[in-house]
Amino acid sequence: MDYAAAKSTMCRQCGRHFSPTDPKPGLHIRAQESASPAAEATGFRKIEGLWGGKRNRVVSCFECKRKHEVSDAATSTNCPGCSTHIDLRDYKITTPFSRSIRTRGELHLTAKGDLSSTSVICRSAIIEGKLRGNLQCEDSATINFVGKIPGRLTANYVSVERKADVQCYRRVTVGSIDIKGRMSGEIVASGAVTIHKTGVLDGNVTAKSLTIDKGGIFSGGLVIGQGDLKQAELLPEATQLPMGAEVESEQPSIPPATAQPLPAT
Repeated sequence: MDYAAAKSTMCRQCGRHFSPTDPKPGLHIRAQESASPAAEATGFRKIEGLWGGKRNRVVSCFECKRKHEVSDAATSTNCPGCSTHIDLRDYKITTPFSRSIRTRGELHLTAKGDLSSTSVICRSAIIEGKLRGNLQCEDSATINFVGKIPGRLTANYVSVERKADVQCYRRVTVGSIDIKGRMSGEIVASGAVTIHKTGVLDGNVTAKSLTIDKGGIFSGGLVIGQGDLKQAELLPEATQLPMGAEVESEQPSIPPATAQPLPAT
């Protein structure tokens, strides 16, 4: 099917250019008979499209944090709530780079890359080169280089690879972290901190749990519990009494006959 006033067109199957003309009456039946293979090909393409169809993913807005669904092939979108532009591109840095990055895509800092941006926000990151600024990952961050990180590192999950030897000058805020290489710095985790058999951690840790495999090394202070727990929250609530009132200490009266000696400790 094509536009009736068209002077030329192109075959959708072989790509050959030709001038359209009205089909002859005798060819109309043949066209219907030969339509069966085309229908089978169309059905095959539909089935093939189901297997290799485009997938969608959910992204959140930088400003209002509203989540919506976009295609994996999209490079940008706008928030349906506040109309903020959202970058969805992936970044691969192989040279010195100093501009700020804010994307819901992936970041790959290669061994020859030098990222000195003051603020980097991405979905996930692979760090193999120099990172001089702050890094905030929505999902995960993989560290696989030897060097120093002077900026803040925030991620839902962090993996310090086996060949890594990283020194973090500022606090590392994570959901959970796996340490397979060497790392020094302060870690605040809302979940678990795991030091594998090849891992070495030197620094203070505040986490919900700490797991050290046989062969792993940990050196530093440890606080198990909530990171924002205050000292006053550990004390029981005191009963308020009027001024001048005396507090009577209640001592249980135990008959001498039933009193039992306390076990030695």
